[in-house]
Amino acid sequence: MKRFSAIIAMMALSALYAQETGKDTQKWSAGRPDGHAPIPVMGDHMHSKGEWMFSYRYMFMNMEDLKQGSDDASFDDALAQTMVTPTEMPMTMQMLGAMYAPSDNLTLMVMFNYLSMEMDHITRMGGTFLTEASGFGDIQISGLFRLFNRKRQTVHGQVGISIPAGSVTESDVTPASSPNEVELPYPMQIGSGTVDANLALTYLGQSNRISWGGQIRTILRFGENERDFRYGNRQSLNGWFALKATEWLSFSTRLEALVVGEIDGEDPNLNPLMVITADAANSGGNFLNGGLGFNVYVPKGALKNLRFGFEFASPLYQDVNGIQLKTRETLTLGTQYSF
Repeated sequence: MKRFSAIIAMMALSALYAQETGKDTQKWSAGRPDGHAPIPVMGDHMHSKGEWMFSYRYMFMNMEDLKQGSDDASFDDALAQTMVTPTEMPMTMQMLGAMYAPSDNLTLMVMFNYLSMEMDHITRMGGTFLTEASGFGDIQISGLFRLFNRKRQTVHGQVGISIPAGSVTESDVTPASSPNEVELPYPMQIGSGTVDANLALTYLGQSNRISWGGQIRTILRFGENERDFRYGNRQSLNGWFALKATEWLSFSTRLEALVVGEIDGEDPNLNPLMVITADAANSGGNFLNGGLGFNVYVPKGALKNLRFGFEFASPLYQDVNGIQLKTRETLTLGTQYSF
């Protein structure tokens, strides 16, 4: 957390410097490679009146081995509690997004996603098996409202909802259920099953060669889904710096503090004594993640305003509730085109 506090302090000093040296009429500009945040950050920018943007992102996240609290745990630790434990879970998410600005102070955004997950398991008797799930996830609809744009700094808010289009009843065959399918545990479900509020506040600043930003975001879940549970709320705080190396290339570093709440309720179709991922107590936690990436931007020509972004992220600290799979690397790449 000390590193994160240092970055926030540096952002504040940079903002103060920009206020002291910038001109009142000089506004923050997206027309440069670091004009957008690192590619994993959503809702990071707004558009001018009448402008459209379409985007595609691909994210790969790998979870492998176990943690109990902030300590590493063994498979034997998990198998002392249940009959089965996961050993690895690679997940991919593909996201399609569209943004349109009916005015300079309002940008509308919608996002669709498709998830694909696999989970490897080992049993107390030494057997192994694999389960899979894939499908379209929940739909995100948001409005972004500009609050400030002066002295090369801008602030905007985001208010959105998540429409529960993703399944919470994914199933697959396991050795214990063969040849029949059985409902998969919480981490293998595609959607939340609830209508969720998505709220964020984003600050951006820039000088001639560097840019910086911060975003605080919360996802609030309401009610219970058709399986009588609700995923935990999520709060995140992102901070980043980027260096504009050329007119078309920038490099970035990002730090994220993430708090995920525990699942509320229980799915009656799951047996928490069978596998650790079926126990709602083994969900949520506190995380600190770091990322390094780059953005490529086409400033002119036939492909003007085409962007490509990439980031490699890795956890710096994990403190999970109960015993869970350990998060490893996350790779995110994407392209954006505005006109």
